[in-house]
Amino acid sequence: MTDYRLERDTMGEMQVPASALYGASTARAVENFPIAKRPVPPTVIHAFGHLKAAAAQANKDLGKLDAKLADVIIAASTEVAEGKYDEHFPVDVYQTGSGTSTNMNANEVIASVANEKLGLGATTKAEGGVHPNDHVNMGQSSNDTFPTGMHIAAAVLLDQQLEPALEKLTKALADKAEKWDKIIKVGRTHLMDATPIRVGQLFAGYAAQAKYCHKRAERAKMRILENMPIGGTAVGTGINAHPDFAGRVCKTLTTKLGVLFSEAEDHCEAQATKDSFVEAHGELKAVAVALSKIANDIRHLGSGPRCGIGELVLPAIQPGSSIMPGKVNPVICESVMQVACRVIGNDATVTMAGMGGVGSIFELNVAMPVMIDGFLESVTLLANVADTFVDKLLKGLEVDEARCAELLDASLMTITALAPEVGYEKCAALAKQAHKEGKTIKQLVGELNLMPEARLTELMDYDSMTRPEA
Repeated sequence: MTDYRLERDTMGEMQVPASALYGASTARAVENFPIAKRPVPPTVIHAFGHLKAAAAQANKDLGKLDAKLADVIIAASTEVAEGKYDEHFPVDVYQTGSGTSTNMNANEVIASVANEKLGLGATTKAEGGVHPNDHVNMGQSSNDTFPTGMHIAAAVLLDQQLEPALEKLTKALADKAEKWDKIIKVGRTHLMDATPIRVGQLFAGYAAQAKYCHKRAERAKMRILENMPIGGTAVGTGINAHPDFAGRVCKTLTTKLGVLFSEAEDHCEAQATKDSFVEAHGELKAVAVALSKIANDIRHLGSGPRCGIGELVLPAIQPGSSIMPGKVNPVICESVMQVACRVIGNDATVTMAGMGGVGSIFELNVAMPVMIDGFLESVTLLANVADTFVDKLLKGLEVDEARCAELLDASLMTITALAPEVGYEKCAALAKQAHKEGKTIKQLVGELNLMPEARLTELMDYDSMTRPEA
């Protein structure tokens, strides 16, 4: 018994693995693109399942597709959306830039499954059965289905993974801000000592960053949702598609997936460019930059435990060295920063893939598979690392109050509170003198009797330095 069967497409016969649900077009693509040896992300394949089901429903309702065939296409497509046939989607990420190979992969697998449901066997082509192009791909082109699959996959992932993760991060940081609002520490600018700040204020700032990150993820999702290319077919003119087809598809997808998809205002723009993805990934890059800032601050504030800043105590989750016993490193912070590196790199890829002369040429973008691969990786990495940051670091993060107090007393910049009464230049001289003599500001000013002790105590109240005057 042979391990292969013969299938035919418009270019001739191809050997197809006997157990494969796909046909000749997919087998040809597998042979042509042994590049990354990594297929298109499953999220995109599942999006294709949802799209093909919605397209079949629209064509059925519009009287374009036989009801019996439409129903089995919908059933087969739904199973693709559920991930039941992921192993039958082997086409490499680095394929034809329009994603034609993945679209045909979906058409063939869905046709095979549909024909099996009709009792005709798992074949891409059967007399009286479902045809990959004529039926599964009715009213569509790879040029509008692949970008639409991109929009579906990206919007759902943003909605279901990244937004909840950033909301969780915001709450965790806000909780710490509230818990630690009465603890005062040294502020730092230019890596040098500055005026006091409450730990609660510091973490409230981080919480605000995370909140803005959540808003950026929402903006990215809205940009993706509003520009669905389906219905443009080959070059954006809508040839071979019913005028109401795209609107019906978007409505079905909205009902099924719980996010509001809208047909593109201009299909030529939606297919010729992927500006919406370039813009949306820019929001992801900003999220990565913000998370990196928070993680970097925390790892520095937790440096030590004896010879660093040591104001924060990071949870010890694993040994930090194979040679230095007892060493513990800020590994979660480092993972956040590495994710930021990858996302920023992906932003360069998405940007280049969207550029004229590289990806967007005349009526079509021809770098879509690599664009969506990078985009989805960024969303997934940011969501996962935000979750991990909360679970593995923030939940166990503590403040060393004694260390904060020690450094605060030693800070020379508390003299800033005396400047309105003593004068800027005199205070600068006092700060230098205190540093030279190894004294605190409070100690030196008291010894010099520059003001009554009660007034000095009032001005040197650290808590008041962190709050605006009434």
